[in-house]
Amino acid sequence: TPVLMLAVYTFGFSMVFQTRWSQGSGDKYEFALVLFAGLIIFNLFAECISRSPGLILGNINYVKKVIFPLEILPWVTLGSALFHAGISLAVLVIFLAFVASVPWTILLLPVIILPLMLLIMGVSWLLASIGVFIRDIGQFVGLMITVLMFMSPIFYPVSALPESVREWLFLNPLTFIIEQARDLIIWGKLPDWYGLAIYFVFALMVAWAGLFWFQRTRKGFADVI
Repeated sequence: TPVLMLAVYTFGFSMVFQTRWSQGSGDKYEFALVLFAGLIIFNLFAECISRSPGLILGNINYVKKVIFPLEILPWVTLGSALFHAGISLAVLVIFLAFVASVPWTILLLPVIILPLMLLIMGVSWLLASIGVFIRDIGQFVGLMITVLMFMSPIFYPVSALPESVREWLFLNPLTFIIEQARDLIIWGKLPDWYGLAIYFVFALMVAWAGLFWFQRTRKGFADVI
């Protein structure tokens, strides 16, 4: 799937539309690479969040009949999503090695992914709990993920927006991570350590709040299910 999608992006945006990334070098393959790098981050987030509302409902036996640490279910989903992201990243690196060069800064990518993982886990614990009590939350989450995709700088750079709008775009938790991941993978820039530290603290707070909510509400899961 990632090989096919990267081929489609390369053909569609580079050959047919001849789209160029305004911040880049203008290479005809660059837009497809930048787009694919952004989608790797987004898909990692979207895969986990979209599955979260149904995690407990899809494992009812673990709730009623077995003493099981339910809080690890989102970790299982995250592990699966990380595997898919790893395959996509490998495809991107191979393609990047053929058309350009692979910067050494790509080795710092785990530093960018770690705070995103904490954020994903916090939101996943929250949605997994709410999904037990409000079954239709999954429909709303699916809609919000679609909105979030177009509100993230995946198909366009942040610089393409008016200055009055750029600050609002960074309220999207994916914006900073997508921008940093592209800097590491495509352009070989070092991460924004100060911004990353702030993001890490924020993600840690979200993870703690999500786990706290999950543990406080899990006692009612069996009664509702």
